[in-house]
Amino acid sequence: MTVQGLFSTRSKAAGRISSLPRIAIVGRGFSGMMAAIALMKSVRTPFHLQLFDPNSSVSGGEALASARSSTILNTRVRDLSVATGNADDFNDWLCTNAEFRAAVPAAIPGFRQIFVPKQLFSDYVYQRFADALSARKEITVQVCHEPVVAIRRSHGDRFLLESANPANPLFDTVILATGYGLPANDMPEPEPSPVRAQRLVARPHTVLCGSGIRVVDQLLQLRDAGYTGQITIISKHGFLPQSHTPNSADPVFPADDLPQDLPDIVRFIRAACRRAEEEGHSWQAVMNGLRKHARSLWRSLPARQKHQFNRHLRAIYDSHRNRLPEAMYARLRSELADGNTVLRRGTAGRRGLSGMFFRPAGSSTEEVIHAERIVDCRCRAPDLNSLLMRSLLAEGLAARDELSLGLAVNQRGELCLEGGSITDGIFAIGPLGLGSLPDIDLVPEIVGQAYAVAEAMAKRFYPRSKVV
Repeated sequence: MTVQGLFSTRSKAAGRISSLPRIAIVGRGFSGMMAAIALMKSVRTPFHLQLFDPNSSVSGGEALASARSSTILNTRVRDLSVATGNADDFNDWLCTNAEFRAAVPAAIPGFRQIFVPKQLFSDYVYQRFADALSARKEITVQVCHEPVVAIRRSHGDRFLLESANPANPLFDTVILATGYGLPANDMPEPEPSPVRAQRLVARPHTVLCGSGIRVVDQLLQLRDAGYTGQITIISKHGFLPQSHTPNSADPVFPADDLPQDLPDIVRFIRAACRRAEEEGHSWQAVMNGLRKHARSLWRSLPARQKHQFNRHLRAIYDSHRNRLPEAMYARLRSELADGNTVLRRGTAGRRGLSGMFFRPAGSSTEEVIHAERIVDCRCRAPDLNSLLMRSLLAEGLAARDELSLGLAVNQRGELCLEGGSITDGIFAIGPLGLGSLPDIDLVPEIVGQAYAVAEAMAKRFYPRSKVV
């Protein structure tokens, strides 16, 4: 499917495609759509954009996975703008939505501090994509549903994307926005027989695997749908998301010289949280301020300490940065206090005929948790064993980051190779770079990186274009 810019006739556009610079975006979730918006706003010369994604339906990607109209985002409206230089763009878009204004009258005249349904944010992103496209009558956008299985350099500095379509053209630039990819199924056994499970389960029982926002979303979805059975949440480290403050927690962070060693950094942050609370702020304000320094702190750590952080501290860090709206957190605490939902710390194993195997933390012995339903809500690192990722690594176009969480990238999303060189013409944005750039899986960071990539492309590959 090919879409031309507004007022562009099909015949004229088709005649120009072959002569235009070609840009490919692999992935059409939030990172991919954000990259497309940034390109259309930043690269002012005409170009042809091709979006590759095997999903025929519009998707919000991992960040919006399992979104329902009632599932609430865990980030305030003020931090969800996709327009650089205009932090109020999402708020302004909501203010023009008469149906939403009627449903949330208490927030008028603005919605900056509230939390909104994920589907509403997805609608906003795709509206801004449509707006950007309609303003660029000289560009074309093509959507391809074939999965990309390999990327190879061809004809010098151009790239061939291999898919089910053998007629794919060569591309001048490729942006990887595959998010977390398709993870391997580490619970591959078939779903247990409902009849068998019901015989062994004394009462309805569901197991949820995970420790982040998605597991809480699933829990509340089940309860909202009328499920009254027992729910067991299995969290490897025993952590669940913490709460946002009732009102906005403006970022605060000490101006002292930042330490360079992991134990000192942990002590520094804990002391900052205590000091903030003594001064009438909150630890959430410190965590918000920490995001401005996270990358410099991360770069200062040796590889050994980065591995230590990933093994021992990432889970607690994630539980404090990916927070729940206060109302959702109150429901979670109520569920756990009532005893109908139980949190267990340990490792989820393989599925059995009547449930799943589970190894409690600190134990070497597995037990069976009998349940008629098991839902995996875990967010994994990008799948570096996928055909696409393996081709990039084999071709020498990319390298794993120090933790093998994803691809090594710099702040502009350029692929970094061993020895400090970069791969000209290929970028990776969003969660693919999580091992190199802390918090790059969050919306504000993805937005900033998408514009940095677009501006770098405008300057490097299209030097006559004007970045706006």
